[in-house]
Amino acid sequence: MSLPEPADPSPPLRKSAQRLRWFVGAFEEQVSRTETETGNQYAVDRGTLAQVFADWIRAFEGQKPERDEDKPAYVGFAAGLMLRSLISLKPVRVTTKPSNADDNNPAYFWPEGYLYVAFCLNVRGLVLESDFATGQEPSETLDELRTWWSFRENVAETPSLAIAFLDLFAGEDPDWTFPQIFRPDNIGAIADRFYQKRQVTEQDD
Repeated sequence: MSLPEPADPSPPLRKSAQRLRWFVGAFEEQVSRTETETGNQYAVDRGTLAQVFADWIRAFEGQKPERDEDKPAYVGFAAGLMLRSLISLKPVRVTTKPSNADDNNPAYFWPEGYLYVAFCLNVRGLVLESDFATGQEPSETLDELRTWWSFRENVAETPSLAIAFLDLFAGEDPDWTFPQIFRPDNIGAIADRFYQKRQVTEQDD
């Protein structure tokens, strides 16, 4: 699954992703791709989607780090904030599923949640690759129904756990205790990979 590049390729992708027009276009592209891949059909409320963006940008700005070394890790945290906003405000509903849909498949067990996770992981991966020359390695839990049961039940009670679950799906170590707090002293595997790659590049130079 992939998302469209921003119209202006000159600024970092993470800057473009902070623009409402790009966000709406990228999300609708994700809807289209997910419909093609799964056979699900979705209805999107654009007004609620704009509310999602406004809710997310407030949360994003509230903890945005100043140190450059913290920014790769913040990409993952910001994607988790986006997932929390999507799940909380529910801008999408599934209208139809294929007649042969297997509800043991996450795409059909929770079609809206599946769409939200796909979008957030794709944006997360694009920003890491475009702006920091690193990638993500999604976990096998993405295909585990048991994990999706837990995901759906837990975020219904505590929306901020969406941040931790997205880390889990992305192959990172989640913070289950205070997932809504960005901890720059614990930047984790994303930053480690970024700096290791940068050091190798500097040595080659």
